[in-house]
Formats: sequence, structure tokens, C-alpha cells
Amino acid sequence: MADEANRREQVEYTCVEGFCGPGGMSLGLKEARFRLLLAFDANPFAVETHRHNLGEPCLLAKAEDLTGERLLQNAGLRRRELDLFAGGPPCQGFSKQKRGAHTGDERNELVIEYARLVRETMPRFFLLENVAMFGQKRGRAFLERIACLLDDYSLYDHFYNSADYGLAQTRVRYIVVGKRRDIRSKFRIPKPTVVRWLTVGEVLDGLPEPPENYTDHPDYPNHQRARVTAINIKRFSFVPQGGGWQDIPQRYRLECHKNADVTSGGWPDVYGRLCWDGQCPTLTGGFDSFTRGRYGHPLQDRPLTPREAARLQGFPDTYVFRGTRADIRSQIGNAVPPPVARAVAAEIRRTLLVTDGLLAEEDGAASTPMRPQLSLDLTV
Repeated sequence: MADEANRREQVEYTCVEGFCGPGGMSLGLKEARFRLLLAFDANPFAVETHRHNLGEPCLLAKAEDLTGERLLQNAGLRRRELDLFAGGPPCQGFSKQKRGAHTGDERNELVIEYARLVRETMPRFFLLENVAMFGQKRGRAFLERIACLLDDYSLYDHFYNSADYGLAQTRVRYIVVGKRRDIRSKFRIPKPTVVRWLTVGEVLDGLPEPPENYTDHPDYPNHQRARVTAINIKRFSFVPQGGGWQDIPQRYRLECHKNADVTSGGWPDVYGRLCWDGQCPTLTGGFDSFTRGRYGHPLQDRPLTPREAARLQGFPDTYVFRGTRADIRSQIGNAVPPPVARAVAAEIRRTLLVTDGLLAEEDGAASTPMRPQLSLDLTV
């Protein structure tokens, strides 16, 4: 039994990741014992970050300029041999922060490019990550197109709250796992990996204050304070944990807030201070600004640093982000949290081990494949 367990532990399934960003999903996949053969992204600073931390082949390329054949050649595989194709196509076009029309946003078409590459490589599994809105009305038409393009797969969708998988952040992401129809073993939506949610304080505890002169901390990469005006620091000093712009005295408020209704006026999270004993809302690329959301440090009169945001996203302190400050903010805010990727990938790996006769199937029902609102039945 011990020999079998050791043999299973040594098995590494292959994966390729598209739209890899700085490598949050790649890190989670590696922690789940997937061997990353290749990754690609169109952002040069994200590719630099990915290469620096993961040391894996990472192409600087746009999805629309790639073919499945080229990816397989670079990975040293043939069609249908790849175990997992993963990716999180840019999601800003589906985000609830985007107002007005969204169907014409050209970034949305990258989801279809992702599906095309899956179809051209035909891996045993695919993993598609996106914002929660993609699984709702805004993404419905694209989900139907994906189901048509990838009708050789059973699709398993789920809304994942990152706090259930080890983050002190209530970031909800919509993930679709595709299982090729010749894979007959059961796939199950992974259960939460923690018995209670971590708190912001538990995650940030132990980090020293960043240097006052705005330089990087010598022992913690990317731990650098934002340049904030004195008046904004003054405003924020009045805000208690869990509070926001409504707690700022009238004479210090922004003009747009002076006559606003404190119960409903403005965005409630503007000038928001995090709670030490609570969770952070969804991090975005604007986490170092008081006016972009509830990203104020719970104890200090300043916004979060990139290192603090990276901790809240589940990255280790050894993970170094490359690029300008704006590039680094964007990379961290848009990254797939590694613990979430690890949890989903671990279930995919378990299913593959059962399929390959290396693990006995567990009792219990499989998750039910999604049924897109189409005239043909795409489920098994």
C-alpha cells in the first residue's frame, strides 16, 4: 500500500496554461503536481514575472496568433495527449465594474480563442477561470458558444469563493472544468479546504511597515508604500475598521460626498478600511488607492502595499513581481489565487489517477454537468 501511495505521489500530469498572467494559476497547478510544459501571455511584464518565479517556458504571445499545433510542438506532445489545458482569459469585459454595454468588448472574444485552442489540442481536461459575472447573464451567450465548440466535453461549472480555499478574501470566481467524454471516472466540485475563513490580520501579521521613503523593503520584495497626498491620509485617519467615506467629517470630504446621502450616496467602499478580524473584498488592480475600494490597511493610515495584496491573493513572500508599479498592481489584482487553482487542479488530478487505474474510485455521486440553454443535449 505504501509503495502504491508513493507511486501515485510521483505521478505528474502535464498541463499548458494560456493567459497565464504572473503565474498564480501555474503556481497552483504545480502545487497540485501538474508539470507545466508551456505557458503564454500577451503582457511582457507578466511573462517576465512568470519566468522569474517559475522558470518554465513562457511565451510572449497573443492567443489569436497561436495555434494548438504550435503549442503541442513546443510542449513535445501530440493532439489528445495533453492532460490539462488551463487558462483565465482577460475578464474585464465581463466584470460588474464595467458599466453599460459589454457584448461588443473585444476582450470577451479571447474566451472563444481559449476554446479554439482547447479544441485544437483536445486535452483530457480543461480549466477555464473567469469573473463571477461570466457565469451569469453577461456570459451566457459565450458559454453557449463554448459548449458548441467543445461538445466533446462534459462541463462542470461552479462559483468558487476564495475564502473557502484558504484566502482571507471573499473573491468569487466562476470556473468551468471540461472533462473529455472518454474519461469515464467521476469529477466532483472540490469541497472547501479550510474549516474556517482566514482573517486579514492572520495573513498580514508579521509584515513590518514598508519604508517611509517609498522604496522597496529590503527583506520583502514589492513591499512598498503608495504615494498618497497629505489630505487623503488625513481623510482616511478618521475611518475606523469597516468604515468608509461616511466617517470622514464634512469639512474633509470630497466635494461629491459633501451633499451625498450617507446611507446610499457614492460607492460605500470608497475610503474603506479593512477589518483586522474580517476578510478583504475582491482585490483589483486599484488596491493601493483609497478611492478604488476597501483597500485601506486595517491598522495604518495608508493603502495596502503590493506585498500585502499578494499575501491576500495567496502568493508566498518569495514570489517577486516585475514591472512598473502600475504593472505590478494589475498583475496582482488580476491573478488567479494559487490556492483556488490548486484545489480545482487537485480534483482533476484525482480523477485522472482513477482513470489511469492508479487510485480506486471513492463512493459518492459525481458532480452534475452543466446544461447550457441550447436545443441539443451536451451532457452525459
